[in-house]
Amino acid sequence: MRHLNDHRKLNRTSAHRMAMLRNLAAAVIEHGRVTTTVPKAKEARRLVERCITLAKKASVEQDPAKKLHFKREAMRHLHDLKAVTKLVDEVAPAYKDRVGGYTRILKAGFRLGDRSPIALFELV
Repeated sequence: MRHLNDHRKLNRTSAHRMAMLRNLAAAVIEHGRVTTTVPKAKEARRLVERCITLAKKASVEQDPAKKLHFKREAMRHLHDLKAVTKLVDEVAPAYKDRVGGYTRILKAGFRLGDRSPIALFELV
């Protein structure tokens, strides 16, 4: 039974999986859209949505200490200062009225080499 197993392993070690998901999340924040496999996109969605929510909290916060706290929380997830800065300054204000659902996964066929399902992972 798969009780309490809430993520995909993606056939990688824990450190490799987290590094890959962080890189994917930073790329989608920087470029707005990336092409990847469907399972990777579904896992990265969790990370991106969490980071956008933290950035929204940081962008509306008036207290500088709390604002810094939310930025550091986003850094804890992403490990990329450029992505976090763009997230707080540009991406989060665009989603100030939206409650969740900041990303979209569009299925885009199958990869030629191994027929794995490919998706466009993008910010809404």
